[in-house]
Amino acid sequence: MTRKQVLLSWSSGKDSAWALHLLRRDPAVEVVGLFSVLNARFNRVSMHATRADLLRRQAQAAGLPLETIKLPDPCTMEQCDAVMGEFVAGCAAKGIERMAFGDLFLEDVRGYREKQMAGTGIEPLFPLWGMPSAELAEGMLAAGLVAYLSSVDLKKLPVSFAGRRWSHELLRELPAGVDPCGENGELHTVVAAGPMFAAPIAVEVGEIVERNGFAYADIVPVPQ
Repeated sequence: MTRKQVLLSWSSGKDSAWALHLLRRDPAVEVVGLFSVLNARFNRVSMHATRADLLRRQAQAAGLPLETIKLPDPCTMEQCDAVMGEFVAGCAAKGIERMAFGDLFLEDVRGYREKQMAGTGIEPLFPLWGMPSAELAEGMLAAGLVAYLSSVDLKKLPVSFAGRRWSHELLRELPAGVDPCGENGELHTVVAAGPMFAAPIAVEVGEIVERNGFAYADIVPVPQ
């Protein structure tokens, strides 16, 4: 059986990292690379606020090539659709057959991705789809995944959560109604270790800033 070539959307966080782990256990597919969308103004992953150099360290630890896509800031939906449409068309021309995403249960997000792929010849994959968040979080932590909260929605969580390690202790402290995996945008993470990496990435928590209703923690890779 010929394995389908898959490109994985890489946010730098725990869900995309776990999606990579699961995809690599699927004999029907072969993950051939990662792609990340960056804010061109800050040269960081939007919402996760991940530095480009940390992204490269993650890709190196995963043993995969990384392609970055830069969006202007501010960026309209039309601009975003145009940039992503060009990227998807280019991937199809290179023989990519599937694109995978770490979404859990948001139907509108899944629908948007499926619309982006429609008619391109590329099939969207959602390896985490429908998994209960609490069980998924437990599985990640039990497997040794290490992640830090790089941003939190201050309407849902206090600033003190920013920069903390995503752990059993932190999950027990989450207010009622906050998804353990932050699927509703309550929190975003940056992964530093786990079964998807050949070796852990040393990081330190830098400055924490508040902007537009969110608190962002700078997760800084320690120089090698």
